[in-house]
Amino acid sequence: MMHLVLVEIEQYDVSMLFRVDPASGVPIFDQLAASVRAELARGTLKPGDRLPSARELATSLDVNIHTVLRAYQDLRDEGLVDLRRGRGAVVTDNAGMSPELLADIRQLVAEARRLGIGLSTLNALLREEYSA
Repeated sequence: MMHLVLVEIEQYDVSMLFRVDPASGVPIFDQLAASVRAELARGTLKPGDRLPSARELATSLDVNIHTVLRAYQDLRDEGLVDLRRGRGAVVTDNAGMSPELLADIRQLVAEARRLGIGLSTLNALLREEYSA
C-alpha cells in the first residue's frame, strides 16, 4: 500500500511540491532532497530562491526537523543550496539547470518509455555511464 504525502508550499512567490512516501525503502531525507532537485530541474526553483524553513517543512510533512536538515545539508554538500543562520536555505548560482540538458533528459526518458525500459533499468544505465 502506498502512503504518498504531497505538500505544496508557497513561499516568496515560489510554489514547491514535496513528495514523500514513508513506506518507501528510500530514506525520507533522500526523498526530500530529490524533490528539491526535481524542482530545480523543472526550473520551478532558480538561483536565489529560498527553500521553506526546516521547521515549516517538517511540520507540513509531519517529519522530524533533523530529517529536513539532513536533506538540506546534503543539498548544501552538492553545492545546490547555501545554508546560513537567519537566512535559511537559498538556492545557489551553481544550481541552474541547462535548458539543453533538461531537453536531452526528457528525450532520453521518452525514448526509454518507447522501448519499454523501466525506471530502475534506466537509473542503473545512467549510474553505470556516469561512473565510467
